[in-house]
Amino acid sequence: MEAELIRRAQHGDQRAFDTLATGLVTRFHAVAYRVLGDADLAQDATQQALISIWRDLPRLRDHDRFEGWAYRVLVRACYKEAGKRRRWRLRTSSVTIPEPAIADPSAAVVERDRLWRGFARLSVEQRAVVVLHHFVGQTQGQVAETLDIPVETVRSRLRHAMRGLRAAIEADERTVLGSKASPEVSP
Repeated sequence: MEAELIRRAQHGDQRAFDTLATGLVTRFHAVAYRVLGDADLAQDATQQALISIWRDLPRLRDHDRFEGWAYRVLVRACYKEAGKRRRWRLRTSSVTIPEPAIADPSAAVVERDRLWRGFARLSVEQRAVVVLHHFVGQTQGQVAETLDIPVETVRSRLRHAMRGLRAAIEADERTVLGSKASPEVSP
């Protein structure tokens, strides 16, 4: 069924492409959000990827590689959006957003936030590999094919990402424990 939709979309059938895009949009947004960490950037990357897929679909030769190719297009769109965010962030680096005064007491929320902060410290390339492998469920070989990089590069990025994530979480724990251990000064 999907191969027929792809073939029809390659020949300009917009309804067939709409059906394909409808099946991709939710997954694409979830992947882009995890790679970029920002819902608006994820939406922009998803839209750009779908536009690129529509434009470049006639050149896809092997229908069986559609999904991997589509994820490659999405990750490239994420890289572009991340670059835009870096340039914007450089211009607004003096703006600081205060932390909430009251922390959520739920341990699950605290742990999720700690994990997300650590994940956000990874490079966008590392996040893309982690998301494709652990969230999308692609094998390391499929990730390599999707990103058009060697399998050893995938392994290296996964290894460095996991080390970085562990280090970030441990640093957060030391900071939290250090702030709890500091004695209060009485007036």
